[in-house]
Amino acid sequence: MDDYIKIIPCLDFKDGRVVKGVKFENVADAGDPVECAVLYEKEGADELVFLDISATVDGKKTVIDIVSRVSERIKIPLVVGGGIRTVEDARAIIKAGASKVGVNSAALLCPEVISDCAGVLGSNSVIAAVDAVKTHDSWSVCRNAGKIDAKIDVVEWAVKVAELGAGEILLTSINKDGTRDGYDIELIRAVSQAVKIPVTASGGAGKKEHFLDAIKIGGAKAVLAASLFHFKELGIGELKKYLNTNGVKVKL
Repeated sequence: MDDYIKIIPCLDFKDGRVVKGVKFENVADAGDPVECAVLYEKEGADELVFLDISATVDGKKTVIDIVSRVSERIKIPLVVGGGIRTVEDARAIIKAGASKVGVNSAALLCPEVISDCAGVLGSNSVIAAVDAVKTHDSWSVCRNAGKIDAKIDVVEWAVKVAELGAGEILLTSINKDGTRDGYDIELIRAVSQAVKIPVTASGGAGKKEHFLDAIKIGGAKAVLAASLFHFKELGIGELKKYLNTNGVKVKL
């Protein structure tokens, strides 16, 4: 599966429901996570990303419950991120049935979290989720669901997380999130060229051509989208056929 470009639906969930927002704000209900996951597997998704955006005290229990219910119903890899601060958190998510964990804010506060998780779970199970905001001509990394600018250059941070042992980077442009006017190709290319690990492009998909650009021009090894898939504006099968016709190796 390694040489295939992966098509990945992303499900943000809050309080047990799938939600979707624009630029990380104004979230709207988009369905039940288990039903969504099963449907996406049927449609041909190569992997699923679940991001917990709740900040409730009971959040952890909800996440574990959802992960175990989803993993019982699907065979494709499940990536889970949001609120993973320690090796214990990561281990609990993997034990519940996830294939990989995404670490974001915790790594910005304590980078060793990535090397610790990679040491225990293996690099293949650890994804560095990088949320980037563009100011003037450069990008900096944000934490806490895009609310706090960590004032760290995105490319430098990408190089560091790769050195720490992350197996992949999930790169989201906050400026582009939910806008549907295309991925930030410049950002994707800058990060893809700086690291040897695979980069997943996230934020801004609005039409089939956007996915192709992220892969062919940006160098992304996987492309992720949310609202386009959730609201049935583009089918995964349809997207894969289009990419295949345009010379991209996908699993049909």
